[in-house]
Amino acid sequence: MKKTFQLKSQLLVVVQAIFTLVLLVQTTSCKKDKIITSSSVKLKFSSDTILFDTVFTMAGSATKHFRIINPYKQKIKLSKIYLQTGNASSYILNVDGTIGKNFSDIEIDAEDSLYIFVQVNVNPLSSNSPLIIQDAIVCEVNGNTQKVYLEAWGQNAYYHKPTNAIYFSNGYYLPYSTISSVNNATVTWTNDKPHVIYGWLVVDSSQTLIMQPGTKVYFYQNAGLWVYRYGTLKVQGAYGNEVVFQGFRREADFIDLPGQWDRIWINEGSKENEINYAIIKNGFIGVQAEVINSVYNADPRRLKITNTRIFNMKKWGMYSLGYNIYAGNNIIANCAEYALVLALGGNYNFIHNTFANYWTQSARSKECVYINNYAGSTVFPLDTCYFGNCIIHGNLTNELNLDLNTTNMTYPPNHTFNYCMIKTTLNTSNSHFTNCLINQSPMFVNPSSYNFEPGTGSAVINAGNNADAAKFPLDINNKSRFSDIGPDLGAIEK
Repeated sequence: MKKTFQLKSQLLVVVQAIFTLVLLVQTTSCKKDKIITSSSVKLKFSSDTILFDTVFTMAGSATKHFRIINPYKQKIKLSKIYLQTGNASSYILNVDGTIGKNFSDIEIDAEDSLYIFVQVNVNPLSSNSPLIIQDAIVCEVNGNTQKVYLEAWGQNAYYHKPTNAIYFSNGYYLPYSTISSVNNATVTWTNDKPHVIYGWLVVDSSQTLIMQPGTKVYFYQNAGLWVYRYGTLKVQGAYGNEVVFQGFRREADFIDLPGQWDRIWINEGSKENEINYAIIKNGFIGVQAEVINSVYNADPRRLKITNTRIFNMKKWGMYSLGYNIYAGNNIIANCAEYALVLALGGNYNFIHNTFANYWTQSARSKECVYINNYAGSTVFPLDTCYFGNCIIHGNLTNELNLDLNTTNMTYPPNHTFNYCMIKTTLNTSNSHFTNCLINQSPMFVNPSSYNFEPGTGSAVINAGNNADAAKFPLDINNKSRFSDIGPDLGAIEK
């Protein structure tokens, strides 16, 4: 009897505890479900200002977001969420999956938050100057008003949108437009407004596109510039007033994101293609120059590229197929695979270039520089492949790949590295390498931020030859190469 009584007493205690717990949960739950009506309620925000970097007219922007936070242990109800300038606002909101500019009776659970998504659209303007678009998101709760401020910088631009398309049998198509409807047109781009390219913009046969100093070119996703056979591209930048090629997105998240656009594609082109003082960044391939119809054409295609920086490419920096390239004072750096690809022979002169690959955004297995002169059993003439006063370096053990067929006596590869610093595991004790610094460090100031100036004590200082330096007496930063004992290797004089 005594044991039975004890068991009943213990059971009663347990039941009472469970009842109390249930009552507490119900009470707490009811309290959390109850909406606060106090006029002292204040919302919290994950940010009090939403800033959009420069966006183009007609092109909208990226969507940004913030959170409205309920810090209380009870629900709150926002009587209104709206844009201060109303329906005339350039901004649009997405609140709980609904798009609009004015919302009412929005509840936020206890100690929870609500995401607000914001997008801005900039209307076309006649002015070429940037403008500031300001507004505010107004939140009203229990008679209190709080604001989150919005600010966007907008700018008018020239837009180049596809008017035609090339269709392929696999269903893929290539949208494009040409720089002019006139066959032999010469078109000059000034720097008064940026140029925004959608799809492919084509410099068609016998057309010429000239870009003046300071021109800014922005590419939409997968867009590119296509110089077709006999077309001519002349990028005429200047020191301190470079022509810039980059992706369309200019928010902070896209500053160093590769693969935002496709490439500058010189598809045969003319003999007069020139790129001088350009910055080419954040694409798939920086510059691709190739001869497709005939590697041995009697009218050789040519590209002269000088004082240009190509960096942060998702694949390759510069890619050549059997082309004729003269390059001086360039920096090609930090690409996911090769910085420089020379395939199927060609004619090349590289003077005072810095090829440096310190890519860290993913694993990299390809060397910095790759040179090839064959495809299968076919050998192509590598008539000239000269590197003078250059640097080839990176964070791999070997940064030079000479994939050459040397057994074909009809087209023996003619390649020379003269007064160069090279990081490599190749055998360099032969006539192809003269006066080179092998596996020494250039001691770059900061490769991760694209600063490839040689540091104090670097072996590249005064290590160049005067004959090549005389072809480019000023470095990429407009500094004399003859102001001290001798020229430094690479594109930048210490």
